[in-house]
Amino acid sequence: MLNIIICGAPGCGKGTQSDLIVKKYSLTHLSTGDLLRKEIAMKSDLGIIADSYISKGELVPDAMIIDILLKYVENQHDDSNGIILDGFPRTVAQAEALEVMLKQLDKEISVLVDLKVTEDELIDRLLIRGKTSGRSDDNMETIKKRLDVYHKLTEPVNDFYKSRNSYTPIDGMGTIDEIFGRISEVIDSKR
Repeated sequence: MLNIIICGAPGCGKGTQSDLIVKKYSLTHLSTGDLLRKEIAMKSDLGIIADSYISKGELVPDAMIIDILLKYVENQHDDSNGIILDGFPRTVAQAEALEVMLKQLDKEISVLVDLKVTEDELIDRLLIRGKTSGRSDDNMETIKKRLDVYHKLTEPVNDFYKSRNSYTPIDGMGTIDEIFGRISEVIDSKR
């Protein structure tokens, strides 16, 4: 089984590369944002509680995110070769909680793939995405805030996985296919 985390700063291409990884390796894609929206739409107990935080602009507590992830990891399809986590963990506390959850299921992270892209390129990509997709959070002020939060809270997660020999930086510059080729080499070496 492959259990992969894909991370990097906003605009690095996590979503695009996740889709390619899922197709090539038959993994279950777990995006915490998507899972939260699904639980809210189903009006599950977790969804109702999560919505009470989100509707106030607050972050959903780590323990609740782990509960939602656990539900989906435990009910993983038989034809899946593992999972890819996109957008989680965002903090060291979440990484520690994820490790505990996976140990309970006798699983571990195979590799954390960190897409490295220059700050100027990230800003350019996000501004272009904002114009083409209409995403309201892709404006210069919000982009700078998101990058600042990423550097302060999420980058330290890399050190957590470095200490477990699970961290691999990937050059996130170039074409989608070039970047995917680099990621595939790393994943293939973990099989």
